[in-house]
Amino acid sequence: MFTVVMPKRVEKQVQKLRQLEKKKLVQLIEDLRDFGPVQNRWRNYSKLGDLKHHCHLSYRWIACWRETEKELVLEVYYVGSRENAPY
Repeated sequence: MFTVVMPKRVEKQVQKLRQLEKKKLVQLIEDLRDFGPVQNRWRNYSKLGDLKHHCHLSYRWIACWRETEKELVLEVYYVGSRENAPY
C-alpha cells in the first residue's frame, strides 16, 4: 500500500474542478494508494519520465503525480487544465 500526499497549492487547484472530476480524482488517489504509480486503466495514462506520471480526469482536466525518494510515497503535484500542465 502506498501513501499519497498532496501539497496545499494542489488542494487549491482541486477546488477549481467540477464535481465529476473531483470524484474521479478521489478514485485515482485510491487507486494510487492501492496499486501504485502505474495506472494503465486510466484514460490517457502515460509515464512522463522515470518517476513522473499523468492521466486525464476528463478531456480538459488532468492529474500529475511523481514517485518520491521515500519508498511507497507518491506526490500528486498538479491537478488542473491540460493547457497549463507542467509537462
